[in-house]
Amino acid sequence: MHAPKDDLSLVAPLRRSVFRMLWITWLMANVCMWMTEVAAAWMMTSLTTKPVWVALVQTAATLPIFLLGLPSGALADNLDRRRYFLVTQLWVAVVASILSAVVFLDMMSPPVLLALIFANGIGMAMRWPVFSAIVPEIVPRLQLPAALALNGVSMNASRIIGPLVAGALIASAGSAWVFLLNAMLSLGAAVIISRWKREHRPNPLGRERLLPAMRVGLQYVVQSYHLKGVLLRIAIFFFHSTALMALLALLARGMEGGGAGTFTLLLAAMGTGAIVASGFLPRLRRRYPRDGLILRGAAMQAASMAVMAVTDQVWVAVPAMLLGGAAWIITANTLSVSIQMGLPDWVRARGMSIYQMAIMGANASGAAIWGQVATWTSVPVSLGIASVTGVLTMALVNRLRPDTGLEDDITPKRIFPAPQIQTPPAQGHVMVMIEYRIDPARAADFRELMLGEGRRSRLRHGALSWELLHDVHEPSRFVEVIVDESWTDHLRRFDRVTAADMALRDRKLGFHLGDEPPRVTRCLMESTVKPS
Repeated sequence: MHAPKDDLSLVAPLRRSVFRMLWITWLMANVCMWMTEVAAAWMMTSLTTKPVWVALVQTAATLPIFLLGLPSGALADNLDRRRYFLVTQLWVAVVASILSAVVFLDMMSPPVLLALIFANGIGMAMRWPVFSAIVPEIVPRLQLPAALALNGVSMNASRIIGPLVAGALIASAGSAWVFLLNAMLSLGAAVIISRWKREHRPNPLGRERLLPAMRVGLQYVVQSYHLKGVLLRIAIFFFHSTALMALLALLARGMEGGGAGTFTLLLAAMGTGAIVASGFLPRLRRRYPRDGLILRGAAMQAASMAVMAVTDQVWVAVPAMLLGGAAWIITANTLSVSIQMGLPDWVRARGMSIYQMAIMGANASGAAIWGQVATWTSVPVSLGIASVTGVLTMALVNRLRPDTGLEDDITPKRIFPAPQIQTPPAQGHVMVMIEYRIDPARAADFRELMLGEGRRSRLRHGALSWELLHDVHEPSRFVEVIVDESWTDHLRRFDRVTAADMALRDRKLGFHLGDEPPRVTRCLMESTVKPS
């Protein structure tokens, strides 16, 4: 049974069977992730008491996602997403099995633990972009905010379930059984994915090569004011908020009567706060603009961290963690919706992988830095500094780089058919020259449009380079020069045109003189053709 497209309630996407199936899979995967993080963090506190080693568990878990996010996104945009998602679950199951075996054999040490957590992070790096790209293809655009909020609920429900299960197993049987259960659940998730009957439609132009696909994905984000603003905010939020997560095991140990149960309770409180707050997200989005909502989330997170820095009482810490969980879901969901709305389908996995890299890069660097600050000073001082600088930095970014509130229409459009030639070149760059005739009195306005939106649009579509030439002998003649990596890559740009690009083209043509359209010339750059 499908929910109507205009049903914007939080649970509407769950009425879609495919989303429901994948959401359950995502919940199982997140439970495994939190079980691993809790068991690893607690095990590290038993192997060493140095704060920097404990904080490095968070770094080891998130650094692979920063390093491998973009290649994973490029693969997810080109391969069968169902099979790729299946492989990621099998990878996590294998790593969990090795972790369990190492603990059972009593061979664990801090370096070995970090190495295996790093390997587990590789599976997460592969998994996250493909799931992020799948969600918009199985729910209507109007229900995307609700679907992303439900993903946040999954993450935070797992933040409760995972630590509770891990804590109970650690206390009763030992960490090895946590990792073994992780392996079993990961295999179960893989079985569910294998039953998904998704039809993969290969691109008629073939798969993009990995390195060019990575370049195009990065180029798309770099040329977007909107997407860069989202990435900056998410990096700032997670760089500071990760101080709490990285040092939480030490805070739990230092509390009155603290132990594994306290650590589990605090994580569960954070997850509960996020789940409760997710029910208020639609109302909050209607009431506040994006930047206002993000600043409030940062302020809530700062308050949570400040309380955790000064208390050793569990009854005070639990409400603070509830507040921190609410701050997490408000900020992360707001920015996740914002970036999803700004990505067309053809580059979605790559764009979301860069978003993921910003989060995990901020997590990894933040955990290491705040852990080192705690080593030099103390855990409360480190948390206090992170809370103050976090909210101040977010306020500064909102002031210097405000959200314009304008979103491009990324609905796919076909302006005109792709060019056909008898013998397409097998290699070599392709240079496209478009000649415009412009009234010299309007040349300054035309130049501003071309050097701004015109250039960014061509580069977002994947062009290797772009130039605007002005004829010194004929002041009315301008030539736009676009270089594509190959003939196939040139053809790909025709499939990437959106409604916003069509509107931009009409604005360009509004400057062009005469009844004939601008003259287009395509040339193979012989200097880039490798000799046979």
